[in-house]
Amino acid sequence: MIITTTDYIPGYEVSEILGIVRGSTARARNVGKDILASFRNLVGGEVVEYTKLIGEAREQALDRMIEEAKRLGADAVIGVRFGTTQIMQGVAEILAYGTAVKLRKKE
Repeated sequence: MIITTTDYIPGYEVSEILGIVRGSTARARNVGKDILASFRNLVGGEVVEYTKLIGEAREQALDRMIEEAKRLGADAVIGVRFGTTQIMQGVAEILAYGTAVKLRKKE
């Protein structure tokens, strides 16, 4: 499946729009990682524990979006975007969304 942030795919044209697809996950921080992160905050630099947590959440949201597109019979998802919001203290939602489409080769 082709996944892109653009609204077009070179060599193809959109033959049918199937609708908006989305995938999300909500992740909570871990107390152990919070302690490590607070130490990093003292010396500066990247907070690797949170970078990894958000990266994993982003991949899970993307995978869920792709699964929804597959259920619709899509060839691609165009206009893909990510969003995030804090649901409550220490819990964030990551959302991936785009437009599921059917494609045909340009002639």
